[in-house]
Amino acid sequence: MTTGPAGLTGTGWRRGVREGLGAPGLVIFGSFMGFGSLVHGSGIGLVAGLASSLTCWALPGQIAMVELYGIGASLLVNAMAVWLTNTRLMPMAIVIMPYLRGGGVGWRHYLAAHFIAITSWAVAMRRCPVLDEAERFPYFIGLSVTLWAVSCVATAVGFALAGSLPSSVTLGLVFLNPCYFVLLFVSDLGPRVRILALVVGGVLGPLLHLVDPDWGLLVTGLLGGTLAFLIDRCWRRREAGHG
Repeated sequence: MTTGPAGLTGTGWRRGVREGLGAPGLVIFGSFMGFGSLVHGSGIGLVAGLASSLTCWALPGQIAMVELYGIGASLLVNAMAVWLTNTRLMPMAIVIMPYLRGGGVGWRHYLAAHFIAITSWAVAMRRCPVLDEAERFPYFIGLSVTLWAVSCVATAVGFALAGSLPSSVTLGLVFLNPCYFVLLFVSDLGPRVRILALVVGGVLGPLLHLVDPDWGLLVTGLLGGTLAFLIDRCWRRREAGHG
């Protein structure tokens, strides 16, 4: 494989932009069209909706913001909900940064952390390990900035088209993004711990939702990941002992 230049005009950058304009971009466009329609229905205004896509760029947190605004929640409650929803981005950043830092960490890596979202992270985690080290950071920036720009345009389009689409279609568009993420995850189930996490989460999720719809998803993520890690660790120890 040919090593691309480390700048943002090389092979890695162009590859990231092309990927962002492909299937991931289409999914992001559909999802944020749905978000734009929700923004219109909540009465929050296009400027605030676009500002959330520009600065937050994390659809679950943005949806939480719109929903809480719609029911008249206080600013503090809204901020706490968005913060809790987006805490998942921190471990995602920790996992992907070793592929991007190239021997050191500078201001550009802190800037890159802003562009970590479900789709950009999932796609980059598949591509970066097989790219040359010099191409990884430009690829991630090209991919993420493209998806970010697409999401902002789609927010405005969804806002403008609000009312012309049935509510069921709008909600379906919002769920495109997590569905695409799950498909990406399933297509790369090499490590055993990923399979365990999906299985444990799939079992616990519906059960815990019945127990507590408000906290069920959060507890499922915490317990599912922890149990998968512990089971895989015990499994490895047993294999090492028999070896």
